[in-house]
Amino acid sequence: MMTVHDTLLASGQSADTRPHAVVIGAGFGGLAAAVRLGARGYRVTVLEKLEQPGGRASQFRQDGFTFDAGPTIITAPFVFEELWALCGRKLSDDIELVSLDPFYTVRFDDGREFHASANDAAMEAEIAKFSPGDVEGYRRYLRESERCFRAGFLGMIDKSYASLGAMVKSLPSLVMRRAERSVYKLVSKYIKNEQLRQALSFHPLFIGGNPMRSSGVLSLISYLEREYGVHYAKGGTHSLVKGIAGLIAGQGGSIRTHAEVAEITVENGRATGVRLQNGEIIPAAIVVSNADAGWTYSKLLAKHPRKRWTDAKIGKAKYSMSLFVWYFGVNRKYDHVPHHTVMMGPRFGGLLHDIFDAKHLADDFSLYLYRPSASDSSMAPEGCDSFYVLAPVPNLDGDIDWDTAAEPYRRRIEAHLEATMLPGLKDHVVTSKLITPVDFRDRLLSLKGAAFGIEPVITQLAWFRPHNISEEVENLFIVGAGTHPGAGLPGVVSSAKILDKVVPHASAVN
Repeated sequence: MMTVHDTLLASGQSADTRPHAVVIGAGFGGLAAAVRLGARGYRVTVLEKLEQPGGRASQFRQDGFTFDAGPTIITAPFVFEELWALCGRKLSDDIELVSLDPFYTVRFDDGREFHASANDAAMEAEIAKFSPGDVEGYRRYLRESERCFRAGFLGMIDKSYASLGAMVKSLPSLVMRRAERSVYKLVSKYIKNEQLRQALSFHPLFIGGNPMRSSGVLSLISYLEREYGVHYAKGGTHSLVKGIAGLIAGQGGSIRTHAEVAEITVENGRATGVRLQNGEIIPAAIVVSNADAGWTYSKLLAKHPRKRWTDAKIGKAKYSMSLFVWYFGVNRKYDHVPHHTVMMGPRFGGLLHDIFDAKHLADDFSLYLYRPSASDSSMAPEGCDSFYVLAPVPNLDGDIDWDTAAEPYRRRIEAHLEATMLPGLKDHVVTSKLITPVDFRDRLLSLKGAAFGIEPVITQLAWFRPHNISEEVENLFIVGAGTHPGAGLPGVVSSAKILDKVVPHASAVN
């Protein structure tokens, strides 16, 4: 005779009687959401389209080399420590974080270098190396960066902006910080040297923003780095993905890969679960989407009439740039190359205009060069180095045929690296892989191939972004880069923390 437990298992249902929560997407936002929902009494199933959890933070191995596919700069480790604490554990139980000093090197087109670190004396020496007259201005800028951190990070990052009233409450602090002023303009108020302006204002690019128009509140990143450091997780950023997946399993939750969601099912205005591409229906008491917010509304709710996030509104939104990434391994060591290098091109504002506005693939570029084997020998075979180089490029609103443009663009980047930081590079590359904006659209399901979703301009922040609690469907919640607070590891992980304030505890769910 079959027991109730056997019957449930045979039908593909769990014998776990806790209310079921489905999370769409196993990026950092979705994984963090699963941990928080598990801590609030839900049985959680995370559904991931790809072959592994992580989303943009996936990892692949090729010819003995290990490559982090996406985010590589870890700041605000406390947002991860909170997840482990919810499970009665410590982050250090599973993850070895290495503090980097310097954080990164900014290399200018003329060969000059700026080394960013948490050491105030060292930073002032770096400022003085470029412009002694800007040291006092830097001190004043750092004080303003701290004020922006307190207003824009501590004051906003884990708050729900589901109502206009919540936004109104934040306006005084934003007005005080002149939030409408760009990061570049804010830095320029204190710093006169152009190269220093670039070194202190490029950070919005890490979260999909144009420094020339991203809100000056985002200058908080300077203080965030100084206060909490920049870190590397041994084994690559994906080790954090594996660690959080372990937390989910320990709570009795599960992650299903190769499980692409085709539709969020809705009855009487309430989300009731999801339908997979293979036709499988998975019921749920609540649904959390870590998919691109535009994709969630335009594709997963395509059959549901929407009042705010209509296809027209989604189409008119401003989207971030995309990325061109070349992963490569070499059969030699480049010991002089640091862990993180930002390579500035000959133009700053003009290049940003080409990328964000003209959507033109310029002849010049700025690059981010990542060498994890500088800190972790496990990322490459003995005597070898693992790299990726990333170039911000226009999203797919630009008229660029990446099928024909990708390889010539890669060769230009290779030649530039060989002439500047990696002598003899072409003769030492032994493995290689490219991703383009097309991959962001087709593999990661990002509208317009935008690498970071909706662009973080002042008119698309907080209440103006898709809300964490859906405006369109009850029992649907949004996490990840496309909602508040936005892209970047601290942002997407903190978007899940907001669920604690807007999702009912499982004990209150029928």
